[in-house]
Amino acid sequence: MRYDVVVVGAGIAGPIVARNVAKEGYSVLLIDKKPAIGAPKQCAEGININVFEKYDIPYDKRFINREIYGAKLYSPSGYELEIRYDKVSGVILERKVFDKMLAFYAARAGADVLARTEALDVIRENGVIKGIKAKHEGELLEIYADVIVAADGVESTIARKAGINTYAPPHEFDSAYEYEMLIEGFDPDMIHLWFGNEIAPRGYVWVFPKDEDRANVGIGINSDNPRTAKYYLDKWLEENNIPAKKLLEINVGVVPVGGFVKELAKDNVVVVGDAARQVNPMHGGGMAEAMEAGTIASKWIVKALEEENLELLKNYTREWWEKDGRRLERVLKIRKAVEKLTDEDLDVFIQVLSGADAEKIAGGDYVEVIKALLKHPKVLMSKRRIALLKELL
Repeated sequence: MRYDVVVVGAGIAGPIVARNVAKEGYSVLLIDKKPAIGAPKQCAEGININVFEKYDIPYDKRFINREIYGAKLYSPSGYELEIRYDKVSGVILERKVFDKMLAFYAARAGADVLARTEALDVIRENGVIKGIKAKHEGELLEIYADVIVAADGVESTIARKAGINTYAPPHEFDSAYEYEMLIEGFDPDMIHLWFGNEIAPRGYVWVFPKDEDRANVGIGINSDNPRTAKYYLDKWLEENNIPAKKLLEINVGVVPVGGFVKELAKDNVVVVGDAARQVNPMHGGGMAEAMEAGTIASKWIVKALEEENLELLKNYTREWWEKDGRRLERVLKIRKAVEKLTDEDLDVFIQVLSGADAEKIAGGDYVEVIKALLKHPKVLMSKRRIALLKELL
């Protein structure tokens, strides 16, 4: 088999690359090891409304469960911070449908798509990568391509086989556990997040409504925690008298929250999405980041093919770090500071922050917020809090 580009992994980044490159008239093969693209999901399924227009994705009710108008944050002692908008700010997707539709859009643009096709290794000839070895329905395939895209998730076989350093220590990953379940008593127009060192160490518990009485209820904690994410989630449900008896689905996953890959293109191989650790370290969301990385990568793949100069792929690394990488490194700095907060600190900050402040912090635009906090009486009462905030400046 021979293509201009082979894309390994049909999550979010892979189909974006496949669609964009195929639109320019190049031959593209998109493969995914799962029998059904999109299943099982490993995601809370929430995403900002702006991505649809920004990345040219149809706003299709087939994969949108619910429109969301904001978020409520809860401190360990129950203080609340509400971020509510007059118009839709985000949606809760049905990832099993959404991922498949992204692959469909790639196919409609001209890409070939093969599910149940697992990438096994790269093909090297005289030390040069010429393609990949894969298995489709038990049949071994050799797929030759000018450019190989590693969009194959956290473990990324192809990036590793290509010699791209994707190592990150265990502390740079979160362990996630989620129930899709029937649950009542929470505003279904908002997402809900609970913080606390006894609630979710280094992370948070979430309720992302999909219906009036159905939601994704999950948790993310540091993966090197001696206790499991399931332990903390079940504990939270029990303490809040929420029966875990109507479970429609259970999902488990590992989420990169740091350790960004430095070299995103090596020779004719580029790495995108979770494989490149392109995830927001603060909240663990990676869909928008994967779309951005896929968009940048596909631009440079097209230019490299047009000019028959694969050296141009290195510009993907440069542009991503300039546009998104530096911002995510700032967010990582915040995440590391948040890890040092006590429950009392979390109570204080949720009391004194505004919704706009919380948004800025999550996005990495935090300098002015920190300066304002340093003037607040509840912050000034603690030398430790002052020191932590000054670290961020």
